[in-house]
Amino acid sequence: MSMRIFAINLDRSVDRWQKLSGRASELGLDIKRVSAVDGKWTAEEAREATDNIAFRRNTGRLMLSGEYGCYRSHIRALETFIDTGADVGLIIEDDVELKADLQDRVMAAFNALPDADVIKFFNHRVVGFKRSATSALGDKFGRAIHGPLGSSACYGVTRRGAKLLVNHLTVMRYPWDAALERGWDHGGNVYMSRHNVATIAQGGTTIATRDIYRSVKFPSWKRLGTYLRRLRDDVVRLRYALRA
Repeated sequence: MSMRIFAINLDRSVDRWQKLSGRASELGLDIKRVSAVDGKWTAEEAREATDNIAFRRNTGRLMLSGEYGCYRSHIRALETFIDTGADVGLIIEDDVELKADLQDRVMAAFNALPDADVIKFFNHRVVGFKRSATSALGDKFGRAIHGPLGSSACYGVTRRGAKLLVNHLTVMRYPWDAALERGWDHGGNVYMSRHNVATIAQGGTTIATRDIYRSVKFPSWKRLGTYLRRLRDDVVRLRYALRA
């Protein structure tokens, strides 16, 4: 299988791209820059392919501009990958620290999981890990029985997986990291590493502070429907994990 790396980078983050591309050059990695959608400069009424009602229902809060930009940037990265001839695309955000063994560990993961559409190589939390396979390089992969996992900073995707994600997730109803891991919803085979394969630079990408997230949350009584949906998702996620 052939693999290419697609790095999402804001046009105004020149220093991040220089650092990332310089490191890729040192390691001999084939990396393609994907110009990120800057949600900060997109007016709310100008946002495309969003379902605000569904987003508020699913998350119990308002959509942040950074979340919108992140979502559209990942869709753009997937479309860019589909247009190439590579078998596997590694989608990274520009705060990922490239390592000499990253490409080998990614390819070993897909060899160990031939049915995988998406493999996440970085997660904020892993609760109740169920192993499906161990790669030739010793990394364990599987699914978690509880979530969300958090983060979309580094994941691999096959051509089939990329087309599936674009077809089913173009309209934004969740933040990208939440939508990506919902294989039971979009129909893809999504796996994750037990321990992070990728490393994030100190002070990496943050869409918003905790205070900002709290400020856009609806009152508890308005989030009752959201809580019920999350409870249902917990049951469906468990079934999804156990059948891996």
